[in-house]
Amino acid sequence: MIVVPVQTSLALFLAILINRKFRGVAVFRTIYFSPVVAPMVVVAVIWSFLYNPGQGLINEFIKAISFGHLGPYDWLSNPGLALPAIMLLSIWQGVGFQMVVYLVGLQGIPESLYEAARVDGAGSWQKFWHITLPQLRNTTIFVLIATTILSFKLYTQVEVMTQGGPENATATVVWYMVHESIHNVRVGYASAVAVVFFLVVLMRVIPVLRSVVVTEEREM
Repeated sequence: MIVVPVQTSLALFLAILINRKFRGVAVFRTIYFSPVVAPMVVVAVIWSFLYNPGQGLINEFIKAISFGHLGPYDWLSNPGLALPAIMLLSIWQGVGFQMVVYLVGLQGIPESLYEAARVDGAGSWQKFWHITLPQLRNTTIFVLIATTILSFKLYTQVEVMTQGGPENATATVVWYMVHESIHNVRVGYASAVAVVFFLVVLMRVIPVLRSVVVTEEREM
């Protein structure tokens, strides 16, 4: 999976970036978090315009930085580009939630740990690896589990932007379940898919939870 590690890493980077005291930090926090509270249907429609092959801002930006050598691309009609385009939208829309979770975790780290590290001559990178990351272990586990579950339930973006196409390139499991249940009236089949899907998600989450329990038992 690409969305989970990229979104988690970006959320941690943004949280560290705004976990500072400077003028206007509240504005930056609001900007980064605002896509989370925006309705997904509205976000998907806006990004559909951004991906427009004719006058979409993304294609215009690519043409500008490449001096006209690249683009335009038909993002939502190309089987090789449609899913990455939706993934990019999902990362942009959801990263604010993980950022806030990480921000709470960062603010819970005792400042005395960083002060002791500075006295010992530790640099920024050493403090990050030996203080910040270990202290954010439980926070990272929660973020990974939440992001994994959210990435599996991808539906609204697909329904609004591509309806599973082109050539089923964006037909996610949740979209497929809804399509089979409502459009093809195969409720029993869709229910069976939902049960199998639940088991698959459970199999992805249980190893993470088990590793947490084992680690905590070793630390006790």
